[in-house]
Amino acid sequence: MAGSPSKVLVTFGTRPEAIKLAPLVKALAGHPRFDMEVCVTAQHRSMLDQVLETFAITPRYDLDLMRPAQTLPDITARMVTGVSGVVRDFKPDWVVVQGDTTTALAAGLAAFYEQASVAHVEAGLRTHEKYSPFPEEINRRLVSCVADLHFAPSKRAKDNLLRENCPESRVSVSGNTIVDALLWVVDRLRCELPLKRALDDRFSFLDPTRRLILITGHRRESFGRPFESMCHALVDIVAQAPDVEILYPVHLNPNVQAPVNAILGGAPAALSRRIHMIAPVDYLTFVYLMNRAQIIITDSGGVQEEAPSLGKPVLVTRENTERPEAVEAGTARLTGTDRDRIFDEAMRLLTDDVHRRSMSFARNPYGDGQACARIVERLDAASGGPRALLEEFAGFTRELTPS
Repeated sequence: MAGSPSKVLVTFGTRPEAIKLAPLVKALAGHPRFDMEVCVTAQHRSMLDQVLETFAITPRYDLDLMRPAQTLPDITARMVTGVSGVVRDFKPDWVVVQGDTTTALAAGLAAFYEQASVAHVEAGLRTHEKYSPFPEEINRRLVSCVADLHFAPSKRAKDNLLRENCPESRVSVSGNTIVDALLWVVDRLRCELPLKRALDDRFSFLDPTRRLILITGHRRESFGRPFESMCHALVDIVAQAPDVEILYPVHLNPNVQAPVNAILGGAPAALSRRIHMIAPVDYLTFVYLMNRAQIIITDSGGVQEEAPSLGKPVLVTRENTERPEAVEAGTARLTGTDRDRIFDEAMRLLTDDVHRRSMSFARNPYGDGQACARIVERLDAASGGPRALLEEFAGFTRELTPS
């Protein structure tokens, strides 16, 4: 088997995972020492397909597991069963999982059950709050228990893993692969002028004389009153700032659609002309919109990682974040979903140029666009797959065993 390519199965099921793993898929596909295939669970079908199209990725395995009104226990069980079958068929040395989704948890468990090694991309993020974010905080912690290699996006994330007794030899600070994906798309938008013109035409309804605030929101812990509070704050901002307009690609979840349509869609006519609710957009289009916005209000982890590279201040509608580096760097501020806090922070950004510039020019603490190259290099160094790791672990335990 010496010299044989390592077999790598890259797994994902949601749009954020797909975005963050797409550049890694490209890097592995072009590397002679890897035999790589993609397995998607389609935890989020339509939004996942947008990313596959953008990055021209055709999965060998598409489990197509999404069902209407699916519950976490149901989708998790079906994913573990489905990915286990794929692992038995492909027999990978490595199963790559990303982040904190239900797909990451299920694929990690499936790989463990089939005794394939797990490489966890974006490892080590923690809020230390069991139900915030829910279920992602526990998903990510559980994946760490079965992972054989941990690719931490920052030193803080690495330190979290070391405090949980992960061997330091298994933890690499790679940076976040979303920066790789973002820079690839930014380069396309800069170089492909017909694409840029097409997007300008598509969003010609936006008034270039007004300041754009881009909104996203989808977290389970905000469903109900918290989401309603956030929506009311957006209406307040539009009412107070006549030179502002809001663009909101509304998540497909009914728990998001209902309050957004009721509150933003029910705003007075004088305000509703400056509130634009649209269907979710593909990643390339979303990067275009982020670049065009002056402020971003979001509960998305990915946006917190992307915005610093674009110089965009972010208000995070969460009480805590597993990505505190952006807050510490000054590019993001936590507002929670409190109506007054969101309104006050947004108005400060709109009226205080010094404050806005201080958030706009903060550095990106999440990487330099070379995360995938570091991950590929580390996987190549562990090219013996499970056997090499078992030998490494045996050496580690021998060091701990008294003579």
